[in-house]
Amino acid sequence: MPLIIIRGAGDIASGIALRLHRSGYSIIMTDLPAPTSIRRTVCFSEALRLGLCTVEDVTAVRADGTENALSLAERGQIAVLADPEGRCIHQLRPAAVVDAILAKRNLGTAITDAPVVIGIGPGFTVGVDCHAAVETMRGHTLGRTLYSGSPLPNTGIPGEIGGKSAQRVLRAPAAGVFTPCMEIGQLVRARDIAATVNGVPMVCTIDGCLRGLLQAGLEVFPGMKCGDVDPRGQAANCTTASDKALAVGGGVLEALLHFRCSPTL
Repeated sequence: MPLIIIRGAGDIASGIALRLHRSGYSIIMTDLPAPTSIRRTVCFSEALRLGLCTVEDVTAVRADGTENALSLAERGQIAVLADPEGRCIHQLRPAAVVDAILAKRNLGTAITDAPVVIGIGPGFTVGVDCHAAVETMRGHTLGRTLYSGSPLPNTGIPGEIGGKSAQRVLRAPAAGVFTPCMEIGQLVRARDIAATVNGVPMVCTIDGCLRGLLQAGLEVFPGMKCGDVDPRGQAANCTTASDKALAVGGGVLEALLHFRCSPTL
C-alpha cells in the first residue's frame, strides 16, 4: 500500500486520514508534541497525548519514532508521530505528502518532498510548492481539487454554521494556562463560562453544543482560538468527522488517484 504522510493531525487532517485509511492507504500523521487541536474528540492528534485514540471506527496509535511509525502504518494502523518539522518525510520517502497543518501559509512543505504533494487551504500554489491543492473555504467550492492556482485566501472570518460565524469561536481572554470548566459535547447557553485562563473567564456568546475545547494545561495567548460552539446543538456532531473534513478528504483522494497514486499499486 502506498505510504501517505499527513502533516497535521487536527480535525481536517483527521477527516482526510479517515478517507484515505478507508480507501486502503498506509497513513502516518505528524503534529506538535503538545497539539493545540480544538475538536479533540475527532482529532487523531489525541493519540500523542493518550497513546491511542479512536475517531468513528478508526483507531490511531502514537509512534515512538520514525521506524515505529512505519511499522504501525505497514500493519494497517494510523500512526501519529510528534514531528512538527516533518523530518520523517525525507527518511521514509512516502508516495505522497499532504500538508494539512492549516496555518494559512506554507510552513516548509516543498513540491520535491514526494512524487505527489498536496496543499490544504490557503498558502499553497500549484506548481510552486505542491502538485495539487484542496479548497477549505466553506461554500460552493469546498473540497474542490485544484490543479492550477491557489485556494481562496484566508478571510479571517470563520465559516457559517447554523447561521453563526465568528460568534461560534471561543478565544482566550488573556495569556496564561488554559483550564477547561466544561467538556466537549456539553450543551451551553450564552454567558456560560467554558474555561478560564489564569482565572479570567472564557465566556460563550451563543447557545449550542460545545463542539471543541482546548486541552487543559496549555499555555495560550490573548485571542487564541480555544473553543467552538455549534449552534445546531447536536451532541452527536462532536464524535463524527465534519462535512467539511470529509469534503476536503474527498478532494485529497481525487488528487492521489489523478496522479496515479492508487492503493492498488
